[in-house]
Amino acid sequence: MNYLANIVTLELDRARCIGCGRCAEVCPHAVFSIADKTACIVTRDACMECSACARNCPADAISVRAGVGCATAVIYGLLTGKEACDCGGQCCEST
Repeated sequence: MNYLANIVTLELDRARCIGCGRCAEVCPHAVFSIADKTACIVTRDACMECSACARNCPADAISVRAGVGCATAVIYGLLTGKEACDCGGQCCEST
């Protein structure tokens, strides 16, 4: 699943990363990989801003503003039965 291009708030400070791999383990959309003992963002636009990576990073190397992206809109739509967002269907596309 891909979301709108270039709007994700996800940031990775590779200098702080200790290469533990937790971000890759917990990310539901495989946004991260580990290379040369450091995390890398490989599919940034697939990030749904759930913040699982940031909450599980022991080095505080990841930041993301949870609840500002399409994931929040989709969850709101599921909970309320209303249109998930007003993007006209552009925020989420199947892969």
